[in-house]
Amino acid sequence: MNNTHSASAAQSWFKSSFSNPSQECVEVSFGGDVVHIRDTKDHGTGPVLSVPARDWAAFLDEVTGRAPADSNPAIETVVHTDGAVDLRTRHETAGTLSYTAGEWSAFVAGVHGSEFDLPANGSMAA
Repeated sequence: MNNTHSASAAQSWFKSSFSNPSQECVEVSFGGDVVHIRDTKDHGTGPVLSVPARDWAAFLDEVTGRAPADSNPAIETVVHTDGAVDLRTRHETAGTLSYTAGEWSAFVAGVHGSEFDLPANGSMAA
């Protein structure tokens, strides 16, 4: 189910507590058996990447360096020399999300802080 949806595909969006409140950032929403990712710079009108929940932990492990680059089955992460990052799904034609180095650093800090772990209670509602 890796694909792009409208920004209304998921509710209860959240971002890393390390994000600057006035800056754009990586936003995530847990919904059903998928995790949605979007970019606040798009103001709810841009692409939303959807990752099967079963693949989310592998993506986070790659983000933090606990797993090798290109090891998760759902999301391709392209890191540029300036620290900016592009995300796109691996198996379907979908849009690309592009983040600045600062936006990505805040997301990674949140991942290290377990802010983006799936809810342990089995409910995907954030």
